[in-house]
Amino acid sequence: MSSEITQTVLVVDAQGGGLGKQLITSMRKNAINAHIIACGTNSTATMAMLKAGADEVATGENSICVASKRASIIVGPIGLVITDAMLGEITPKIALSIARSKATRIFIPFSNCDNYIVGVSNYSLGTLIEEAVSKLKELCQ
Repeated sequence: MSSEITQTVLVVDAQGGGLGKQLITSMRKNAINAHIIACGTNSTATMAMLKAGADEVATGENSICVASKRASIIVGPIGLVITDAMLGEITPKIALSIARSKATRIFIPFSNCDNYIVGVSNYSLGTLIEEAVSKLKELCQ
């Protein structure tokens, strides 16, 4: 296995950045061979992901849209493609840029903000992150 980095993973989160922080921490723990860009909808989310070990970070709508074009893989909550999700932090421009990105998307299926995803209510956040990181590891090898 080559140590050359071939994938750019964009982690996007909102609110407090807790999901993004856990994803990045788990990616580092599992030695995912990728360049990690973390974009938060706000500075609190961005700082949480920076502290978790992202290679690059940025904040705000335009940063997320630009990074969506650079990424080969995008990972985050399903709300990233639902306008006004996460207490309104997901703008139409963010949702559209992520949905239209040529990147492979890995979504964590949260049922929140009045969007319910049936069939996932019995999974813990830890289990969902493990599954997402397992898929990332597969894609980055």
